Amino acid sequence: MAASTQHNLANIIKTIHKKLREDSKSMGAEQAWDRHLKDQETLDEYSATMQELALSHWDKNSLSDQKVVSRIVWTFTACQDYFENIDKFRRKELDIAKNNCQDKEAIPTTSSGAEKAPKYRLLDVGSCYNPFKIFEIFEVVPLDIAPASSEVLHCDFTNVEVGDNSVITGNRVKQLEKEWFDIVVFSLLLEYLPSPEQRLKCCIKAYNLLKREGVLVIVTPDSNHVGSNAKIFKSWQYVLARQGFVRVKYEKLPYLHCMLFRKAQLKVVAERWATVHESKNFYKQIFIPQDFTEAKTVKSTVCNKFLNQWETDNFLGELHCSVAELI
Repeated sequence: MAASTQHNLANIIKTIHKKLREDSKSMGAEQAWDRHLKDQETLDEYSATMQELALSHWDKNSLSDQKVVSRIVWTFTACQDYFENIDKFRRKELDIAKNNCQDKEAIPTTSSGAEKAPKYRLLDVGSCYNPFKIFEIFEVVPLDIAPASSEVLHCDFTNVEVGDNSVITGNRVKQLEKEWFDIVVFSLLLEYLPSPEQRLKCCIKAYNLLKREGVLVIVTPDSNHVGSNAKIFKSWQYVLARQGFVRVKYEKLPYLHCMLFRKAQLKVVAERWATVHESKNFYKQIFIPQDFTEAKTVKSTVCNKFLNQWETDNFLGELHCSVAELI
């Protein structure tokens, strides 16, 4: 019974995602997203569904099944491990810079970015119900277009401004302070956005909001084998390297891809990785598997339409000949 309920709830989320992508193709991504933001009934349904899935199913599944790892626990563990070992990542990056950066004076001798601290400023985008509040090491700023909890601030991250300070009116965020956060979390967010351009826009915004050496955590669903969509998610590493991110941790869980990207001290270090791997023919955009499966479905539908028409015409032609022979 629980499995059936979880399946039905997941289908609600998938249906909303699919409609957004379909609307994006017919009217443009920005217009489709704007219309979605005005559909309060759908927003509330989505928010309530996500909260029920997380609290009544995903969290319980992670406790009863060792193969199921909580996305929240993974994020906490990955961030804690990163900051405890930040010196290792820093030294590795500086070694690369010394060997490859022509402007030696641009190489920092000390860091003025994220550091080990008792609390880390975490921006949770698409927070829903503020799940990271349970961890004392995080100072959480939770955002969502349809908050399921009064603790979560209302914000459309795709359009929020980045400036010298944060501007919050009531429960609505108008602007966020640049280079203020140690961690930005996109947990089950990017696949919600209907176009590759919007996904990249959000990643660039995260880069601008992070301190130097801060981290972007991306968790995205995929129940297929790790190799099934390998090119898609390796391409994420390539695209984000072009923006100044270095991937420092990746793990394929049974139902999720979990990634941790570091904002490089020197953007050239991240860009170098992309340049070295240029011949791999990675996608130049942040695609998700559904972008391809739905495109194949459309192509197949069009082909079938022409095939059916050809078979009909051919049948009518043969029928015409048969009648002529009888006459």
